[in-house]
Amino acid sequence: MTTLTPVLTGNWDQADSFTRAGYERGGGYAALRKALGTAPDEIVQAVKDSGLRGRGGAGFPTGMKWGFLPPSSPNPRYLVVNADESEPGTCKDIPLMMANPHVLVEGVIISSYAIKSNLAFIYVRGEVLHVIRRLHQAVAEAYEAGYLGKDILGSGYDLDVVVHSGAGAYICGEETALLDSLEGFRGQPRLKPPFPAVAGLYGGPTVINNVESIASVPSIVANGPDWFASMGTEKSQGFGIFSLSGHVTRPGQYEAPLGITLRELLDMAGGIREGHRLKFWTPGGSSTPIFTDEHLDVALDFESVGAAGSMLGTRALQIFDETTCVVRAVLRWSEFYAHESCGKCTPCREGTYWYKLMLKRLEAGQGTEEDLETLLDISENILGRAFCALGDGATSPVVSSIKLFRDEYLQHFEHGGCPFDPAKSTLWANGGAR
Repeated sequence: MTTLTPVLTGNWDQADSFTRAGYERGGGYAALRKALGTAPDEIVQAVKDSGLRGRGGAGFPTGMKWGFLPPSSPNPRYLVVNADESEPGTCKDIPLMMANPHVLVEGVIISSYAIKSNLAFIYVRGEVLHVIRRLHQAVAEAYEAGYLGKDILGSGYDLDVVVHSGAGAYICGEETALLDSLEGFRGQPRLKPPFPAVAGLYGGPTVINNVESIASVPSIVANGPDWFASMGTEKSQGFGIFSLSGHVTRPGQYEAPLGITLRELLDMAGGIREGHRLKFWTPGGSSTPIFTDEHLDVALDFESVGAAGSMLGTRALQIFDETTCVVRAVLRWSEFYAHESCGKCTPCREGTYWYKLMLKRLEAGQGTEEDLETLLDISENILGRAFCALGDGATSPVVSSIKLFRDEYLQHFEHGGCPFDPAKSTLWANGGAR
């Protein structure tokens, strides 16, 4: 079994883990002191050497993204942290910010120093008010300690951090829609180029990174890039938080090296709920093609998951046992994407709407086998043709479920309705675990 690597989650079991005192007791902000005595370009190079890739789903090399900033620009540089976690099943950034917000704040300061920015923003989903309050508290504590503001720790470096709450729109997890929202406009994706590194927030060079990506920076600075690169696989280096939810005995966050398998994670989590067996699961959230029990031993790294036909994404492992109707699950996800489509482009706006209507009819057993071909045709007209990745992600569960569970779709027609009892998939059914 692969060993867990509690780095970001190392202090979650402490009652005061979210306070500055609790964070500093475990060595917090020591990396900041080290960073301020290092040239910014050396920090950028260290992040490149570590192999850290974006933890928000795309997996783009973080240091390389920082290196895209133009060497000279008349506009200020900005760091923006994407904390708009809101995809079904994705649950790592929210608990990280609740339990250990100072690791994010320290990461923001070091990253801002590395890219030579004097103003950073943390964009948080508006519904998670408890997280927003905790971030405000952490930022205030950092100002009090001299970690933020003017002449940080006597280094001559200045930085201000703004915690900004969004209005609750999934599309604002797309980086350019996030920028529009941050500027006060309706959150809709921008046409690229120009890319944010050249013309992002307020037209200035901007780096946008996920919470977990930025929170990983202090440990790289403190322990060195070789330490980080020694974990994971050759091309997917380091550790990550894997979120297990659904029909698993002990759901939660498991921080482990990239390349661990679901079989290993399930062993740690006590397996599928008692008396049941694994049916299907998502390796990276609802926007990734689903896997079955045949994929239990696929290494959970970017390359291996991609080669098996899905995406690692945000490592949101939603686990479903044999009591779950695939059609019903895909319908629920599709209803989410139809609701959250910003409507800017026709393929996504119309395609997700028709997904919802057709899957609802199919789940009720009122469709025909020809409808499955229509769904696949709609998918072809969304995939690669939508303005941003929301449309592409919406096709993943539809296409993969038809590919892997076509017979189950057909059973709905033959049965004249859904052959599954939805109550049996609940945790309280038949005296199951609560």
